[in-house]
Amino acid sequence: MSPTIRPVRPEDRTRWQALWTGYLDFYDTTLPAEQFDRQFARLTAPAPEIHGLVAEQDGELLGLVHFLFHAHGWKATDVCYLQDLYTAPAQRGTGIGRALIEAVYATADARGAPDVYWLTQTFNAPARQLYDRIGTATPFMVYRRS
Repeated sequence: MSPTIRPVRPEDRTRWQALWTGYLDFYDTTLPAEQFDRQFARLTAPAPEIHGLVAEQDGELLGLVHFLFHAHGWKATDVCYLQDLYTAPAQRGTGIGRALIEAVYATADARGAPDVYWLTQTFNAPARQLYDRIGTATPFMVYRRS
C-alpha cells in the first residue's frame, strides 16, 4: 500500500519534529526550540507562507517536504522553491521521496507556478540519483553572504 501524501496538520507536531530533526542531523545542523515552533506554526497556518506535506502510512510519518512560492524577476508567474525534503532512513529507496516531490510538482502546477527548483549538497549521492531522474541539474553555484 502506498503512503498518503497530505498537508502537515497540528496534531503531527511530535512526529513532524522527529523527521525534521533527522533532516537537520543529516546536514549536521541544530536549531533552537523557538525555530521549531516558528517553522511548525508557518506550516500549519491557515494561509501558510511555507507549505508542508508529509507521507503517512498506518499512522506513521515516513517523510516530509517543505516548499514555498515566490515571485521571479524573469517570469510572469511565481516559482516554487523546494526547501526541505526528508525520508526516514528505513524508508529510503521505496519511492517516498519521489512521491513527495511529485506532490510538490502537482501543487505548483495547480497554483500556476510550474517552475520548481531545489538545492542539495554535492555529497548527497543517494538523493542526487533520484533528483537526476525527476529533475535537471543546472550549472549554477550557490553563493551566500559572508
